[in-house]
Amino acid sequence: MKYGYARVSTTDQKLANQIEFLKLAGAEKVFQEKFTGTTTERPEFQKLLKVLKTGDTLIVTKLDRFARNTREALEIIAELFKRQIKVSILNMGLIDNTPTGQLIFTIFSAFAQFERDMIVTRTQEGKLYAKQHDPLFREGRPKTYSDEQIRFAYELRKQGMTYKMIERKTGISKRTQQRRFKLIADKYSNNGTFYN
Repeated sequence: MKYGYARVSTTDQKLANQIEFLKLAGAEKVFQEKFTGTTTERPEFQKLLKVLKTGDTLIVTKLDRFARNTREALEIIAELFKRQIKVSILNMGLIDNTPTGQLIFTIFSAFAQFERDMIVTRTQEGKLYAKQHDPLFREGRPKTYSDEQIRFAYELRKQGMTYKMIERKTGISKRTQQRRFKLIADKYSNNGTFYN
């Protein structure tokens, strides 16, 4: 039996492409989940490992879908080889339980981890540079609505308009209004002034 495993790192990302490639490669059943590769919590992957039997093949699209780091990849592959399960990584080929297959896998795993580590390093360096050179730099997702837009909506609310009316007028959803208005109220009660 051939099993596929598809994973993306965030809930915004789509699994459809991976699933399509896995099916084209012969996967009869595909396990899928949305979990970052750095987390140990991958319940679907754990289920898949329990389902695999001698003679089965595990198919993944890329090495970084398979494990969090080189050490974990090597541990998993060693365990699968012990159980006589084949591993097919679509951008590498079939990894077999031979000295050559294991050497190739080890080298590719190391390079995949190196690439991930370099991305993290570049991201951290970029943030550090931005913090030092850009006074407007803020970490995290930028706010969809500026403080000025929220203050305007807040004033409308104080004038008696409903959340729905404000949403129609400004485009700011009821949930966003409630969340951001609460921040204004908290700031006001803490400072004794409105939006210092």
